[in-house]
Amino acid sequence: MQAALVAGETSGDLLAGLLLDGLKQRWPGLQSVGIGGPQMAQRGFQAWWPHDKLAVHGFGWEVLRRYREIVGIRSQLKARLLQNHPDVFIGVDAPDFNLDLEAALKAQGIKTVHFVCPSIWAWRPDRVEKIKRSVDHVLCIFPFEPALLAEHGIAATYVGHPLAQVIPMQADQAAARARLGLAQNDTVVAILPGSRESEIRHLASVFFQAAALMHQAQPGIQWIVPAVPSLKKQIEAAARASGMGHVLQVLEGQSHSALAACDVTLIASGTATLEAALFKRPMVIAYRMGALSWQIMRRKKLQPWVGLPNILCRDFVVPELLQDAATPQALAQEVLRWLVTKARHPEKIQALEQRFCALHTELQRDTPQLAAHAIAQLLPN
Repeated sequence: MQAALVAGETSGDLLAGLLLDGLKQRWPGLQSVGIGGPQMAQRGFQAWWPHDKLAVHGFGWEVLRRYREIVGIRSQLKARLLQNHPDVFIGVDAPDFNLDLEAALKAQGIKTVHFVCPSIWAWRPDRVEKIKRSVDHVLCIFPFEPALLAEHGIAATYVGHPLAQVIPMQADQAAARARLGLAQNDTVVAILPGSRESEIRHLASVFFQAAALMHQAQPGIQWIVPAVPSLKKQIEAAARASGMGHVLQVLEGQSHSALAACDVTLIASGTATLEAALFKRPMVIAYRMGALSWQIMRRKKLQPWVGLPNILCRDFVVPELLQDAATPQALAQEVLRWLVTKARHPEKIQALEQRFCALHTELQRDTPQLAAHAIAQLLPN
């Protein structure tokens, strides 16, 4: 069994690593190649290019300045795959990169699978026809997606969300605090400004300025910041510039420990918000991007929510502060509001936790096995 995979960014690497677990269980002699990261490498994946080559953000200059390099990688990868002709190609997220590649491979008879349905229900519904043209099957991580795709004649399987399997229903906060050197009675805020360089550029300083305001109001708060290793120096520089370098504990990785340990998190919109929900943590979701990217995004938005917990709950269960609304003052105010709620109205925190528990249960499936089974149906016996 030969499988080619492309996973962009840290979240895609995690998803692809779990998928490879299922593939290797079904096909013990699996050979896997393409573009990926350390989680995939641990499963024997041979990376022709590292996954962070595809980590781009927005629509404007951020993308244009990387366009030639990324298109060049895709062209070389396509030629190599057409020469080797794997049994299946699996594009893991990264739809801007993967869908065009999948279309070219499918046209040459290679079976194509896309893992994680592009968010046609949130924005860019025009992608439906492109998905239909590009893939033989879509592996969906949210339960409502297969029916939506079926309306357009696209075969799909709900496989659950892999993170719901990895994250325990009840995280051990005490153990997480012990691992991070935090006291059990500390008030702990986790700051997650994103896993992309451009997110750090747009969000880190604002998040740390908000932390400085909260530090003035409540000096006893303990601050933890899990950082992608390649971005740790930039995050530490932003922390120093905000005057919080001596207060913030910047971790190398360990985002799950940070979310398990914290009382509340200030977090960039993206997959990490779903992780925070699965850890049953109150959060304040924020996002900023370049002005041009923001204007394009606003026009394409199809529903009132941006954060995954709110989208899946179909309600503003946690606050979202986007673009100009994401000021240090506003972010600080919302985080402090959660801390006050925890102290004075614990029943409201319990209600949020119960909602996130229900969400966790709905997303909890044996994703590796279900995904491998769906892929097996595409291939000759």
